[in-house]
Amino acid sequence: MQKEFIFSTFCSQKNFMELFLVGMNLLGRFIVGLVLAATLCGLCLGDQMIIDKFKDAPEKRWVYFADTVMGGQSTGTVDFNSSGQISYARLTGNVTTKNNGGFIQIRKTISGISKDISGIKLKAKGNNQVYHVFIRTSGTILPWQYYKAEFLVKKSWKNVKIPIAEFQRSSGFLARIIRPETIKSIGLVAFGRDFSADLYVSEVSFY
Repeated sequence: MQKEFIFSTFCSQKNFMELFLVGMNLLGRFIVGLVLAATLCGLCLGDQMIIDKFKDAPEKRWVYFADTVMGGQSTGTVDFNSSGQISYARLTGNVTTKNNGGFIQIRKTISGISKDISGIKLKAKGNNQVYHVFIRTSGTILPWQYYKAEFLVKKSWKNVKIPIAEFQRSSGFLARIIRPETIKSIGLVAFGRDFSADLYVSEVSFY
């Protein structure tokens, strides 16, 4: 009887330790996610203009980063330049989905968006490819949470309007509808497939 009791106690302790270790592992991953989210938000601190025409030191407002922050292998860069009276950001690079990657982007922090805005307007051109706008809100806590909408660019400049209602959530845990006043950042992203990116954007605004 005593041996059975000791064996039962040992098994219970072993099961408890296994559950404890699993719980600590999950907690560790959650903490890493929070730290990464805070890091990315910190990288994007800067001027919070609602209309951005990439003038007056845009490099202080827009920050480049890629999937390498999560172990991906995409490469790229952003250049801020001007041609005549047009200033622009040019996002170039090689997007690859290897090692669970698949994006390069530039992002800026924003605040003070009116609850009455209905969409985002861009002036853009590029290499006849589809790109994305990523929106993060006060409800996108983890770094892999966002809302996205795509747009196609041609070789000549054109205006693009994307209604807020067209943005799709990355997770079922997010609210279905974006409340504009909760928007905290906007990203211009080459995303989701293997391709060469070459995107010019000269204006980002809300309407």
